[in-house]
Amino acid sequence: MSGMAKTPKPPYYAVIFSSYRNPGDDEGYGAMADRMVELAAQQPGFMGVESVRDGLGITVSYWESLDSIKAWKRHAEHREAQRLGHEKWYSSFKVRIAKVERDYGI
Repeated sequence: MSGMAKTPKPPYYAVIFSSYRNPGDDEGYGAMADRMVELAAQQPGFMGVESVRDGLGITVSYWESLDSIKAWKRHAEHREAQRLGHEKWYSSFKVRIAKVERDYGI
């Protein structure tokens, strides 16, 4: 995953996932993170993702609708990643969902 997501003209939705990892062994985190990006990209309504980690990790995924976000949250493999995140990988996290009404840039 590299660069900024190419999003369409608003409105659309952003899911902002902020997290701190538990210290220690990776325990499959990297492979699961890669799989989640690959799998999300196959979901109806998915429009792109941006991610960075420097202590605090922030991943923003972009979606066409709230229904597409809900369907992704219920996806079986994603639910397993969520479970492992709660149990192993994250010391804390926060999910925010926002409607994008404007965007601009160069």
